[in-house]
Amino acid sequence: MRARILLLALLTAAATQAQAPSVATTPASSALLPSFEVATVRPTPPNAPSGYWSWPGRGRFDAVNLPLSKLIELAYGVDASQIANKPAWLDSACFDVSAKPEDGIRLTSEELRPRLQRLLEERFHLAAHHETSLVSGYALVVAKHGPMLQPTKADHFPNFRANVSAGHLEGFNWSMPFCALMLTPKAGLPVVDQTGLAGSYDIRLRYATEDAATDSQLPSLFTALRETLGLELKAQKVPVDRVVIDHVDRVPTDN
Repeated sequence: MRARILLLALLTAAATQAQAPSVATTPASSALLPSFEVATVRPTPPNAPSGYWSWPGRGRFDAVNLPLSKLIELAYGVDASQIANKPAWLDSACFDVSAKPEDGIRLTSEELRPRLQRLLEERFHLAAHHETSLVSGYALVVAKHGPMLQPTKADHFPNFRANVSAGHLEGFNWSMPFCALMLTPKAGLPVVDQTGLAGSYDIRLRYATEDAATDSQLPSLFTALRETLGLELKAQKVPVDRVVIDHVDRVPTDN
């Protein structure tokens, strides 16, 4: 009888778990994440230059006049639309960051993100959790006649560059998930990589914006992707990960 009761309890628990409608995970403890060897975080002083971020040669990470919201985007690999429960000041409070990993770390995007997450947890007491849901968006897929992508040139690796503006995407050492992330604000809906393509590529794409579409000789974004890169945006429901902020301080702790 006890064995039958135990079996019934296990089956009930398994069924309950299988029927859970949402996927939510809690962030890893900052103690489990790798950290920068040296890092400074300071509020941006008045009259600072326009904001930018880089990790030249991927030997360190630098940000100037960058909103805290953008730092969170970089830390979690999400678009601005994927950050929920944002305080009103998150887009206007700007900071300068200079961080260096331990010797021997090349600081790829996969190595940057957990270190930046830990930095935000330690300096801003950022607490957040993830929620995944199906929403209307686009799947980035390989077009019918195959990809026409330029693998990253040897002299570009391990450097990284992204130049994104209206009607223009250009850079090198892009993975397909990063390309999907850069396409999201251009497409107007979330874009999720479903190309199945590994590796990194040098990207150059020119297309007509909606405002200039009638007067421009350039193709639309969708046509340019297909004809230039051999990729397509397929409208469908896509899984989108959202970072939901539970707590964040406006003033960082001392360096």
